[in-house]
Amino acid sequence: MAFPDEILTDEEEVVLHLHPHARAAIGPILVLLAGLAAVILVWVMLPPTTGGLIGVLIVAAIALFTGLTRGVWPLLVWRTTHYVFTDERILLQDGVIARARRDLPLNRVNDHALRQTLLDRMLGSGTLKIDSIGEQVAVLTSVPGAHRVQTLLYQLIETDRELRGDGDDEEPAEDEAPQPTARQRGAERRSLSPTPRPGSRRPRR
Repeated sequence: MAFPDEILTDEEEVVLHLHPHARAAIGPILVLLAGLAAVILVWVMLPPTTGGLIGVLIVAAIALFTGLTRGVWPLLVWRTTHYVFTDERILLQDGVIARARRDLPLNRVNDHALRQTLLDRMLGSGTLKIDSIGEQVAVLTSVPGAHRVQTLLYQLIETDRELRGDGDDEEPAEDEAPQPTARQRGAERRSLSPTPRPGSRRPRR
């Protein structure tokens, strides 16, 4: 299922659009194949009698229920889960019938961490946890290319901060005069002290 572009602003651009790692679809596909194989096997092995037909129908009903709940539904959940990174925010959307969406502006992200299991390291996936201001947490599970996604997220955050001007050092005012150094101040004091006239003596202490 495609991601709805109408939720984006006019000047907002999608940088990366992901679904969870494809390994989430392996289990449901195997369930569907196993159910189909079971129905074919029973159809071939049972005799063409009334009892055999009833047995085939029972196996087919079990295979259909299992295929819908353990095969088709997880595939729909996988395809309707979206991880979208734009130049302004992070969009998380999921839901087959009832849809839920969460927006996380880049300027509110203050930390992000990546966690990988042994299987994640082998497949290049991982779980990305994003913390934002206000103790809000977003967890992206089974992210494909997890290291690349985390690096991209860091670049997006830094670019957003530069565009907003956050953290820039304040430049000194142009009309502010530079402060004199110690040597300059000493020279000024010597120039301001009265010069003794010829023939005059300094009072003794």
